[in-house]
Amino acid sequence: MPRGNQGSMRAAVAVQRGVVHCEDVAIPVLDAGEVLVRTRSASICGSDLHMVITGWAVPEFPAFPGHPGHEAVGEIVESRSEKFAEGDLVLTTPHIWNSRCFADYQAIDDAHVLKLDADVDIDSVALAQQLGTVVYAAKRLPTSLSGRTCVVVGQGSAGMFWNFTLKKLGAEKVISIEPLSWRRDIGARYGADETIDVTGELATQAVKDLTDGMGADLVIEAVGSTATLSQAFHLVRNEGMVVLFGLPESDGPVPFDYSQMFRSRADAFTVFGSQDEQGLTSYREAVRLIDSGEIDVAPIISHRVNISEIDRAFETARDRVDRAVKIGITFD
Repeated sequence: MPRGNQGSMRAAVAVQRGVVHCEDVAIPVLDAGEVLVRTRSASICGSDLHMVITGWAVPEFPAFPGHPGHEAVGEIVESRSEKFAEGDLVLTTPHIWNSRCFADYQAIDDAHVLKLDADVDIDSVALAQQLGTVVYAAKRLPTSLSGRTCVVVGQGSAGMFWNFTLKKLGAEKVISIEPLSWRRDIGARYGADETIDVTGELATQAVKDLTDGMGADLVIEAVGSTATLSQAFHLVRNEGMVVLFGLPESDGPVPFDYSQMFRSRADAFTVFGSQDEQGLTSYREAVRLIDSGEIDVAPIISHRVNISEIDRAFETARDRVDRAVKIGITFD
């Protein structure tokens, strides 16, 4: 255990847009109210790809060591907080601009860690961070989706968590749009009743065919691309609902089909702020869902790559090769 934060650690460093290396850097020094977490398991989120590849919310490169990783479980090895003690196992839930979990150690304020039972499966429960953001977003939906048809655009891990959540809320039919066959197959295990293997206008027409020309009652955009942002408003029925869950592609203005949004009269919203929820209740629920076995996240974790090969991990996630879905990061 580093005492007084002496020594160095391995950390991912985004040296420029699209380029990530593992480097030896200094272990961070704690401020009051912070804990030092030894990372034991982490994973790459689609938002990490956006931030590294396009520079969204990254003011300059090189980025801070460990950034933008935010999905992680670790053990507290030093504490300057009255709320947590050395040895506590925790889920880290930082704001994206403070996220630094792609490193052997991360310093994090005590408002953004959630204590876990010592016997949880650390590799599985690390996905509670992302699942928690979906649980949080779903609180803005109707309490029951009985009789509703929903479309989920994208079957990365977030899209699959949406399949599960929508069915849990009683959705009659969940339609997924995903061009990659293995992601469609896994997504069906989480609740997709119909899968569409094309994109763009062909996918829009397929949704119309499956909904008698009406469009879906609810559309979840879980990709974050400019194209799918506009497409969402072509997939939804008049006066339906659109959840813009995917992270923006860039900090700059993003064009979209405002005319179609206007004509559809859709109720659309973005989701941000699960990290500030009182008591981190959505993350607590996500941990419960995983730890109880109500959702089995193991099929989503397609790869495990050591932090020393973080460049290969990002390349696999970016290029979606070798049947990639969620890339886990190990620290042994």
